[in-house]
Amino acid sequence: MVNVADGFGSSILGYPRIGPHRELKRALDAYWHGGISREELLRVGREIQDDQFAELHAAGLTQVPGNTFSFYDHILDNALLFGAVPNRFEPYREGLHPLDFYFLMARGRPDLPPLELVRLFGTNYHYRQPELDAGTEFSLHPEALLDEFDRAKDKGIELRPVVLGPLSLLLLSKAGQTPGEDDFDRLSLLDKLLPVYEQLFEILAKRGSTCVQLDEPCFTSDRTPAELAAFERAYQRLSTAPLRPRILVTGQYGDFGEAVRILAQTAVEAIGLDLASYRVRPEELAEIPGIKRKRLYAGVIGGTNVWRADRSVTLTYLGELAKVCPDLVVATGTTLLHVPYDLLVEYEIEGPVADRLAFAKQKVLEVVSLAKALTEGLGGSGGVEAAKWRKRPSEVHFKQKHAVRQRVYAVTADMREREPYEVRREAQRQKLNLPAVPATTLGSFPQTASIRQARYDLGEGRLSYEEYRKRIEAEIESTIRLQEDIGLDVLVHGEHERNDMVQYFAELLDGFATTHFGWVQVYGSRCVRPPILYGDVARPKPMSVEWTTYAQSLTTKPVKGIVTGPVTMVARSFVRQDQPLYETADQVALAIRDELTDLEKAGVAIIQVDEPAVRELLPLRPSGRREYLRWAVNAFRLATSGVKPETQIHTHIAYSSRAEIVRAIEELDADVTAIVASRSIDWVLNALKEDAAEGHGLSHGVGPGIYESRSARIPDIDELDAALTAAAEAVTPDRLWANPDGGLKTRHYWQLEPSLRNMVAAARRVRRRAEQPES
Repeated sequence: MVNVADGFGSSILGYPRIGPHRELKRALDAYWHGGISREELLRVGREIQDDQFAELHAAGLTQVPGNTFSFYDHILDNALLFGAVPNRFEPYREGLHPLDFYFLMARGRPDLPPLELVRLFGTNYHYRQPELDAGTEFSLHPEALLDEFDRAKDKGIELRPVVLGPLSLLLLSKAGQTPGEDDFDRLSLLDKLLPVYEQLFEILAKRGSTCVQLDEPCFTSDRTPAELAAFERAYQRLSTAPLRPRILVTGQYGDFGEAVRILAQTAVEAIGLDLASYRVRPEELAEIPGIKRKRLYAGVIGGTNVWRADRSVTLTYLGELAKVCPDLVVATGTTLLHVPYDLLVEYEIEGPVADRLAFAKQKVLEVVSLAKALTEGLGGSGGVEAAKWRKRPSEVHFKQKHAVRQRVYAVTADMREREPYEVRREAQRQKLNLPAVPATTLGSFPQTASIRQARYDLGEGRLSYEEYRKRIEAEIESTIRLQEDIGLDVLVHGEHERNDMVQYFAELLDGFATTHFGWVQVYGSRCVRPPILYGDVARPKPMSVEWTTYAQSLTTKPVKGIVTGPVTMVARSFVRQDQPLYETADQVALAIRDELTDLEKAGVAIIQVDEPAVRELLPLRPSGRREYLRWAVNAFRLATSGVKPETQIHTHIAYSSRAEIVRAIEELDADVTAIVASRSIDWVLNALKEDAAEGHGLSHGVGPGIYESRSARIPDIDELDAALTAAAEAVTPDRLWANPDGGLKTRHYWQLEPSLRNMVAAARRVRRRAEQPES
């Protein structure tokens, strides 16, 4: 282990992997569409890996992580590293190149759904959820990991391989689809999995690896006594393996809690804490038996935000930690996968804001400089050299809008209340006159290359707004005519003017900064540019009225206005940290409230306020959840309670646990809620039935998404009919809506059109049966 006299180490837990200019995204899209060969795609991947470990080594990190690259998703990579292939994919393996078999699991095909897409620990990153069953057998396939390790070693760089820990690999998975097999305890597979980890350790040790990183993010949320006992058993065994590198176990995305005490009693050499998300007091850490003998990876630099650390405060804290754990490495709290690459390429962010920001490259330099400053400050030269590092960052006075703050302070409880649902329901029935089980979509339609180019040309000043408007209107008209032909009951304008559901509104609101190159991977080749919410939020002018009213002028059917909700705007932005999150959410909610009022005045009768991120900000541990749900619900209701009873408010949320989803849906008080539930629809419907039977189920309209919008698979009419029929038993046909589980922006029209026609046909079947008198 490193002696304090040798200085404090520096490291990060992971790095962005799409390439500084989205090289991986472009290569993936080209490969999937036949534009480049497999060898060319593999070459792009190798170049990104090689450039990354060389860059991190040159930046001065004393330890460089490896095995953080992925062609699609690192959770799926780890499942395949240990041979966890679901039975339903096995028949397709023969004859496919391993890379194409990997993409089959990640993307599926029309007759084979992919692995489920699941959000990772409150971030905007989604992973493909491995599937396990009682018969799953594990085997080691480390070729890609070892190839990268060897290439780096040839250049004089030793990588620290990053591998998902055995408990998190099992807990992040789900029960597979083996016929006749009920859900089983995933931890029952632990004894079959641990020997394969030991095999990996032996191979790495013989290869010259001195340290391996095992990520256990599942243990930053509450775990059962059985799961904690399994965690202890696993690391008692792994830490006493006969031939292995040193083991670093990290707890990313929150409070590592009881796992730290367990690890401190094992022979594991190092523990990584996400101190940027949950700052442990040094005196609390000192009370843990055995902790002083461990190397502490102090994750003081946040990996999920873009704010520069206060160097003075951070150095003081690190100095106190070093008294408890003298063998200390300055690190990031999480992988840097969740932040953009480089701040220096952003030329339009105002100086006072840019001065407070740090993207991935800057965070690496923060880690290195903090380790250097800590070494100098605690070394023999005394505190003189450290003084220059202890200067506070220059004060930044963000633009505060007095009117915005006064308006937030003036919010009253009745501003978050609408008329009772039954009153609204009757008013909406008379105004809209919709059939039972109305069919609709959730907003976005595919965007053509010409529309994306037009939006880019407008931003670059090469296209006039008038010409841009004509092109968007032509696309809107085409979308309306297609929906009318398909037979949808409530239409959408297609969102052709929007680059992203959050970024679009952020560009039109005061208090947000947006980037040109700040891309962050969501999954596979899907990337977004999260806005930076740095100041008080206000709406200078209407943001969606022009496009929605134009669409409504083309049809007699109702067209939904689509607006992103306040919680999702906050959850999917990098948010200011100088005021409580609930206050920021209320500022956004008031801006959205104004937008809804203008849409209503323009004659829009149905408005969808999307909140798919309500689940994302939910604290991983129970403490704090009640308070979070309180202000999240309040923000939504503040945004939506300024309209008349006859205006129908829809929302769109993601499922979570049974208690949370039912409570959230009911308390949001939306007239209709669409639920992301297609891959888990049976679970959701059972939950709704159970709650209804217990007298506290949903009382408003519900649209449990009946097919997966992100999948290329086209569901048939009978399948959709069965899903809607089951839903009708849970929420009754008069409150049921038919819709996909998300927007259709990423689909092709040849996939979208037959899927929607089948959905409309299924809705009409259910409608006819509901309207038939009982015999």
